[in-house]
Amino acid sequence: MRYLHTLASRRRDEEQGFTLIELMVVVLIIAILIAIAIPTFLGARARAQDRAAQSDIRNALTAEKTVYTDNQSYTATTATMQGIEPSLNWNGAVVGGRAATTVTVDAAFNTVCVTETSKSGTVFSLADVASGTGAGTYYNKGVCTLALATLQAAPWNQTGW
Repeated sequence: MRYLHTLASRRRDEEQGFTLIELMVVVLIIAILIAIAIPTFLGARARAQDRAAQSDIRNALTAEKTVYTDNQSYTATTATMQGIEPSLNWNGAVVGGRAATTVTVDAAFNTVCVTETSKSGTVFSLADVASGTGAGTYYNKGVCTLALATLQAAPWNQTGW
């Protein structure tokens, strides 16, 4: 009996912490998890920045449609648009990392195009033709255009980005 007691006591004294190999395995596992998490986080961040820009230009188009409903024409006047939707940076410079929402109007064809560059660097455009042939809203990842033939061709489409 005394022999078992001494054996258990000796074994307990020998196991007083982690070995270097055990610690290195834990560090390796943590490094692998970090290597997986960082790209996922950065991808989610870029998608969120793109969605913020898309939301801004949808709000800008809603403001432009409000002007069109009241006046039967779109406007690119910064003061007018700022009065309708003050949360956007209308036709301005990039301020505090916030991109400018640029508006281009073609009064002859009742067409407006709203553009914004997201913080991830992607340019989004949203064009609206108020009346006539080809009336509707057109989406694009890229620069703005007001020509109806260009709006009806790829990469512009009416279903979304």
